[in-house]
Amino acid sequence: MASLDSTSTLDEVKAAYADNASYSEDGSAAKARAFIVACRILLIKLPERVQHGGSGTAEMVQLNLTLINQQLADARAWLAANGAFAGGARVRDLSFEEFRT
Repeated sequence: MASLDSTSTLDEVKAAYADNASYSEDGSAAKARAFIVACRILLIKLPERVQHGGSGTAEMVQLNLTLINQQLADARAWLAANGAFAGGARVRDLSFEEFRT
């Protein structure tokens, strides 16, 4: 079960996003999964644009949700390629050459 859910605050989601961003360097499938969940929730919780103030003094901030989408895709691809092997030994070649029944 993921540690983040609908009751998680934006600060908790951001912290999980930052804490698990090193999944590939650490070779951690668990961190990759947590990073994926954090990305998904950020995409839901973060607005694309925020405007503060009234007419004449309004400030507009636009967030780059495309970057989060790309990081989500990268994490999914990494997990698909490495998830079964992360943190463990890889099987290079499998041979039944010496197998006897």
